[in-house]
Amino acid sequence: MTVTATADYRKLLAQAAPTAIHSEQENEHAIALLEDLSSKPQLTTAEQQLVELLAILIEDFEDKQYLLKQSKPVEVLAELMEAHGLRQKDLVDVFSTPSIVSEVLNEKRTLTTEHIRKLAQKFRVSPAVFI
Repeated sequence: MTVTATADYRKLLAQAAPTAIHSEQENEHAIALLEDLSSKPQLTTAEQQLVELLAILIEDFEDKQYLLKQSKPVEVLAELMEAHGLRQKDLVDVFSTPSIVSEVLNEKRTLTTEHIRKLAQKFRVSPAVFI
């Protein structure tokens, strides 16, 4: 990095004054600044560095703010069924009988290793989503 690029970056930092993001309003401001920079056809080295910094700050805030809770296997299954337009009867090939499908969906029975393997194949997902 050249001395000029460093000086330009310092000036840009002084103007933008990016800091750790602690609120939704600060996050929106950082996103707006990032979008403004990203809409430019050509970025200077200093602007590229600022884009990288803003992306890191935004990602850090959003990772902490929007933590996804761990889903139960049956919740994942219900979501996949809905996404694929499937009903209980469409899972008999996985569970062998309609009663087992019902028991699993009503959380009266847990998924077996074989169920997980078949569900992963049926929905083309990792078996880990059901564990």
